[in-house]
Amino acid sequence: MKKLIIIKAGSTFLETKKKLGDFEDWIIDGAGLSCEDVSVINAMANEALPDLDSVAGVIITGSHAMVTDDALWIHGLNHWIPQVLKHNIPLLGICFGHQLLAQAMGGSCGYHPQGREIGTVTINLTSEGKIDRLLDSLPDLFKAHTTHAQTVFTLPEKAMKLAENQFEAHHAFRLGNNAWGVQFHPEFSADIMATYINEQAVSLLQNGHDISDLKAAVDNTDSASELLKRFITIVQNNETSNAAV
Repeated sequence: MKKLIIIKAGSTFLETKKKLGDFEDWIIDGAGLSCEDVSVINAMANEALPDLDSVAGVIITGSHAMVTDDALWIHGLNHWIPQVLKHNIPLLGICFGHQLLAQAMGGSCGYHPQGREIGTVTINLTSEGKIDRLLDSLPDLFKAHTTHAQTVFTLPEKAMKLAENQFEAHHAFRLGNNAWGVQFHPEFSADIMATYINEQAVSLLQNGHDISDLKAAVDNTDSASELLKRFITIVQNNETSNAAV
């Protein structure tokens, strides 16, 4: 039986993991799934990537690594991702996964010239985002949680930009009909977001961020969080369509 695959690209902070769980836990919970519904592949630990004939859908997590790092596991994913798209398997890349999707498909990534975007921010849909089947349930302006130092500078050829804000030009994009990248974190809760601000408080202060303002702005992001369940529906519908062929 085909399964949803979560590509684990790293782990959260140790204390955060002890209190709140890890990236894959947040995705599983947010998507309304159980551990039995998914297979988690720890790519950063060099676990073997699955045969695509057994894969119903793919979610690539965030990471504290950078997509521009010269690491074998990142190179492996750069070669694997185009094969996922060729097989028309639904794929969702989150933060690091968003950048990795762009990079693997010919886009370019690097450190954002304005530094880190972090906190609960407002993002707006583009005209294409408003009619995209993953994002079209979102308000034109929606809140989402963010924490990223790198960015997608240029999208892959034929990619469709779906969301942006004043800080981040590429908050979401789509490739073809079944692959999406989102720079924001639909799997984060307000508690997780607040913890990320606390964990990085020293470096944030050093780089001119106002910690009090960041904490005060943390809010629930129900609309953004719903994207995980919508993606699961896309995966299920894709499997049904393929079975009917």
